[in-house]
Amino acid sequence: MESSALVGEPQMAARWGGLGFSNHTVVDMVPPEMLPWVDSHWYQFPPMNPLWHGILGFVIGCLGFISWAGNGVVMYVFSTTKSLRTPSNLLVVNLAFSDFLMMVAMCPMMVMNCYYETWVFGPMMCQVYGFAGSLFGCASIWTMVTIALDRYNVIVKGLSGTPLTSKRAMLWIALVWFHALAWTLMPLFGWNRYVPEGNMTACGTDYLTKEWFHKSYILIYSVFCYWLPLFVIIYSYFFIVQAVAAHEKTMRDQAKKMNVASLRSAEAQNTSAECKLAKIALMTISLWFLAWTPYLVINFSGIFQTMTISPLFTIWGSLFAKANAVYNPIVYGISHPKYRAALNEKLPFLSCAGDSGAASSDSQSTGTGVTATSNEEKA
Repeated sequence: MESSALVGEPQMAARWGGLGFSNHTVVDMVPPEMLPWVDSHWYQFPPMNPLWHGILGFVIGCLGFISWAGNGVVMYVFSTTKSLRTPSNLLVVNLAFSDFLMMVAMCPMMVMNCYYETWVFGPMMCQVYGFAGSLFGCASIWTMVTIALDRYNVIVKGLSGTPLTSKRAMLWIALVWFHALAWTLMPLFGWNRYVPEGNMTACGTDYLTKEWFHKSYILIYSVFCYWLPLFVIIYSYFFIVQAVAAHEKTMRDQAKKMNVASLRSAEAQNTSAECKLAKIALMTISLWFLAWTPYLVINFSGIFQTMTISPLFTIWGSLFAKANAVYNPIVYGISHPKYRAALNEKLPFLSCAGDSGAASSDSQSTGTGVTATSNEEKA
């Protein structure tokens, strides 16, 4: 009865008819005020099976809970632990903050829409939803870029690099948010627009528009918020891995000259602190791009009409994009020894045992041209 009041009797009748009969579309459930925002492309598809809405709502709800808890813990631990309050870790806190806000802004609305099987919050909230998704997504990726550049500065440049200060880190964070805000406000002022996606439970940029003026927004936006960050990250980590490999070779050669198996302690023999840091960041960034690439594929497919985009296909874009807000706290919780040690102290019921001694080894200098002081800043 409650659903009927929201979407209207004609839409409800269309829903039940659409489950077994033709001449019904995925748009039948959409409230009248939302119809001007729905592209004609979606009228060719039958209603989605309600089971898909149920599954999507359940998964998004679980992702939201995990993201709120995980990113909330990351922000709490990094902000309240003195040894973790370094300029570099300000970037980590900003990443957790962005991911946290993404799920706060998007998860509750999407779960409710999945329950009613259509967008029920009106055109204005559709704009807010699409804006929030783009804003926090763009902020996340450029925060990952700053983290990669910081790792490059410490590991590759070493003593020749300019140390990251708190003031400089805050400036980077401000620029990240200003850049993300500038791009994501444009659809609200007429360059493209935010519209319901094919599953009608989420809103995003209009990639089905026929006008090249609006298509150009997605193309240029993808350059500054996907391709350019990807290039910078690949460039940074190519030289990070190269520097680590060169250092490893030097260590092995020196060990041979000294007729010992390794120059490291047994605890640190398998890998260097810098290599650990590179692996953590590479894993996080790879997962982020895995999350947002489906949206890029959907957007480009719509612009260039390379394939037919179905409502069911758009579900995967929403699901993968929102899943990235869960990855980062898990990666840092598993792979960051000093974070695990602090977590064991602050919230022992969430921590793995035996991590308290691992933090000290993580801060030792083993990279080419990187002093112990530099590593303490990074850890």
